Amino acid sequence: RDVAVTGVQTCALPIFIIGFLLMSGSGSDEHTFDTDIFSTRRIVVAPVVTLFGFLSIIYAVIRKPKDNK
Repeated sequence: RDVAVTGVQTCALPIFIIGFLLMSGSGSDEHTFDTDIFSTRRIVVAPVVTLFGFLSIIYAVIRKPKDNK
């Protein structure tokens, strides 16, 4: 099997990491409640980006490389 890095492999991991970064942020503590934990970015956008990155990683692992013959 060819061990060359493909474009899918190069892009998948950063997309996965960006999804987790979108989920991060300040949280609530015992004195204040931050309603930003329920934002659309954290509940909808970030999990979708993370899932897309994860599926891209799976695709990059199982895809058969093209023959250059």
